[in-house]
Amino acid sequence: MKVLVIGGGGREHTLCWKIFQNPEVQDIFCIPGNAGIQNIAHCAKIPCEKDFSQVAQFIKENKIDLTIVGPEAPLADGIVDVFGEEGLKIFGPTKEAARLETSKVYAKNFMKKYAIPTARFETFSALDKALTYIDKQDEPPVVKVDGLAGGKGAFVAKSKEVAMDACRKIIQDKIFGLAGERIVIEEKLKGGEISFFVLTDGKSVKPLVSSKDHKPLYDKGRGPNTGGMGAFSPAPLKPYLFRKIMKRVVIPTLQGLKKEKIVYKGVLYFGLMIYSGEPFVLEYNCRFGDPETQVTLPRLGSDVVDIFQAIDQEMLETIDLRWRSRAATCVVLASGGYPDSYEKGKIIKGLDEVSKIKNVFTFYAGVKRENKNFLTDGGRVMGITGMGKNLKESAKAAYRAIQKIYFEGMHYRKDIGCTRGY
Repeated sequence: MKVLVIGGGGREHTLCWKIFQNPEVQDIFCIPGNAGIQNIAHCAKIPCEKDFSQVAQFIKENKIDLTIVGPEAPLADGIVDVFGEEGLKIFGPTKEAARLETSKVYAKNFMKKYAIPTARFETFSALDKALTYIDKQDEPPVVKVDGLAGGKGAFVAKSKEVAMDACRKIIQDKIFGLAGERIVIEEKLKGGEISFFVLTDGKSVKPLVSSKDHKPLYDKGRGPNTGGMGAFSPAPLKPYLFRKIMKRVVIPTLQGLKKEKIVYKGVLYFGLMIYSGEPFVLEYNCRFGDPETQVTLPRLGSDVVDIFQAIDQEMLETIDLRWRSRAATCVVLASGGYPDSYEKGKIIKGLDEVSKIKNVFTFYAGVKRENKNFLTDGGRVMGITGMGKNLKESAKAAYRAIQKIYFEGMHYRKDIGCTRGY
């Protein structure tokens, strides 16, 4: 069997790493991949934006049996639809189904229509109306761009003035381009956040183990939002809360999709805020999370390829998801200046030492290789995942390994797994 993974970040490295464990997989391919992925997969620099004809041709030439989509952009551009027309097997939702992630306006209206608990909101495209609305609020709201923004399009304002400034930057200055033509302004919910993932084949649904990511750049949840500075699993999800999430959030979402005549196959992520024991949806994502994947897949005892195939064949109910009892903590090492401008090409030292440490995994993201050196090549450079009998031990394993790594400007949070919220 041959498998292709689309993407080149830490999530995709983790997917390739997990797929590599299947003895029936002869070859793994990755587009575009990275310096870590190329150790276990054939990486190819093929354009994978808008026009997927070259990717489809690559699949046919290499006789690839299954494609896994990692990032959101190809899903937004309809790669699943194109492959379906070509008769190629692919894991992920269609372009229409992916609108739950690609349009915040669509997602919020969907939640409202199907009574899925979420923050009170209004949508705007005119700056003056947005500013007037904010001025009339009792508390400073959250401002979100409608389209995809790499996890950086949400502004949790501490004052009305900050919220208004965010609106000006999005609508007037167009810092997010077309993604910011419309915005969502919603009430700020207070509580603890949790990442809740499920697998679905359009008929049945199975939840993944609980996890939580840390988006703010600095310790204690301070600073701008990022794509994710770390994650841990399991999150402190009590049985009663799990049941509420399934009953009030997951099932109504899947039922709503069916009523809209949308067949959803793949991973569906619910970014939740837990307030007074009640779940509220902050956002949907239509693929595996990054860095949540780096702590959930290492805990997965079942074969991931079997899961992907079962979803494709609408036989998910036949799969028994098994999970290891050990906990996992992932800490992201980022370039200095991220999520704003940052320099690339910094030599990364200490990777050989880390590779020898038991119960620690290195998942590469923004990394390239020149001769014998690994160099930084992105904002989030890599994730260090530690495993342990509990969260405390897994965090210790990750942070001990990090002490052996160095590159100029290296930044990471020192409290991953320590601020669990609720």
